[in-house]
Amino acid sequence: MKAVSWTLNTIMEPIEQLNLATVIEVSQAVLGENVLEKLLDTIVRIAIVQAGAQRALLIIARGDKYRIEAEATTSSESVNVDLRHANVTSAEVPESVFHYVLRTKESLRLDDASSERPFFDDQYIKRHSTRSILCLPLLKQTRLIGVLYFENNLSCRVFTSARMAILKLLALEAACSIENTLLYGELREREARVRRLVDSNIIGIFIGRSGCITEANDAFLQIVGYSRDDLLSGRMRWPDMTPPEWRKEQAEAVAELRATGTVKPFENAFLRKDGSRVPVLIGGAMFDECQGQGVAFVLDLTERKQAEDDLRRSERRYHEAELELAHANRVATLGQLSTSLAHEVKQPIAAAINNASAALHWIDRESPDLEKIRQSLGRIVGNGHRANDVISRIRSLLKKAPLQKERLEINDAIREVLALSRGEITKNAISVRTQLAAGLLPIEGDRVQLQQVILNLVVNAVEAMSSVPVGARELTISTVKGRAESVHVAIRDSGPGIAQVALDRAFDAFYTTKPGGLGMGLSISRSIIEAHGGRLWATVNAPQGASFEFTLPAAPDVEQRD
Repeated sequence: MKAVSWTLNTIMEPIEQLNLATVIEVSQAVLGENVLEKLLDTIVRIAIVQAGAQRALLIIARGDKYRIEAEATTSSESVNVDLRHANVTSAEVPESVFHYVLRTKESLRLDDASSERPFFDDQYIKRHSTRSILCLPLLKQTRLIGVLYFENNLSCRVFTSARMAILKLLALEAACSIENTLLYGELREREARVRRLVDSNIIGIFIGRSGCITEANDAFLQIVGYSRDDLLSGRMRWPDMTPPEWRKEQAEAVAELRATGTVKPFENAFLRKDGSRVPVLIGGAMFDECQGQGVAFVLDLTERKQAEDDLRRSERRYHEAELELAHANRVATLGQLSTSLAHEVKQPIAAAINNASAALHWIDRESPDLEKIRQSLGRIVGNGHRANDVISRIRSLLKKAPLQKERLEINDAIREVLALSRGEITKNAISVRTQLAAGLLPIEGDRVQLQQVILNLVVNAVEAMSSVPVGARELTISTVKGRAESVHVAIRDSGPGIAQVALDRAFDAFYTTKPGGLGMGLSISRSIIEAHGGRLWATVNAPQGASFEFTLPAAPDVEQRD
């Protein structure tokens, strides 16, 4: 750029000598600079010399605020320029003058500021005894880019019409240059930020055109296993790097990219150079729709996918452990009922033996009584079915089987559990009362697991009433329609009840109030109910005892029954 050659002598030159050559030189000096700091220095330095001012301010709009970016002052031998970043205050400029120019977007010249209304009353003018003032708007079309402010305290009428003509030209060219330089600076800053992002290798980035990858950072090359030589060879094409099963998603993404200019992040996969696959999350944007060039951002999902697989395996192992624990609990519960269960099996077998003996007796008579024989054999069949039912129920609770959800009636499940535990209930002289509502909605669940819950609660109730005198032991099992299409089951006993401290911890794992108990039965029961979408809780039963209740949602797609 040509050096700026104006000096203080210019102020003293006759106006006539400020000819066309001076105007051209001013224009070249301003338009030839594209570094903001240098441009501001040049503008304010030229401006103060051309204006014949003692002080000049270059004020630029920054968003919705204005800031003093440069200040020039004159001394006996030179022009001093201070690049500043200060707010516009009454200590820096006469606010009445400044706001007038902002409001009207017109130049304001005060030949004798101390006497011109309405500005003579401005505190700045009074404080500094300012004489000549000139304030020029920097306009780009109708937009206000900033303001040039000049003052001279030595004499009046310094800013003549001839000087204003050159200063207005300077203001016009300064507005264009400042805006262009600001835009250019913002563009360079954006490019620098993008370059820092690319070079930081935090995420894979590549630039492509018509399917060919023209530029990529090291992070992307590492994701796909290619070298920079492969990139420079021009052989890297992202459609060819996409596995066949992902090409449909890729085509949809390309269509979205062409239609909107951007594509939201979506999961995809790339074929690495060694043939292996890498899962990725990819999004992108177009640079220029006409040229078909765009940028893509690629995130390697290998670690996340591995973590998801590990989580699934962990959940599967946890589920298997839960099933093992539930099975162990069923076995332990049935172990508690072993005597009663043995009686339940022996009883029909003994009855069958007696009925068989009776049938033999009727056969051995001289004239066999066929009707009696038929009755005895019928009773033997019934005894066999009864024994088979008991054994089948025991086997279903003892066997290890995966979760099998089926549609079932909760009342039927309760009746089967009561039949299985009848011997233990009778042995402990407990009176059982059932209040099973009719017309309940069917539920969907694993019959064995739900019967395990009911059996746990029944056995706990039987044990709780062992300290209660015979005749006062009562077990009540009821079912009703619950809210929001569900069933509600309650198992109440007349035992000593549960203390509030124990009630709060009743469902905690390994918490028990029973000697030798493991404290897992209620914890497992709650897990089973919650896995079926229900809720299990305990309350104090009035007038005495405890109440354990649970709800289960109705099976999906069932009609509400009246």
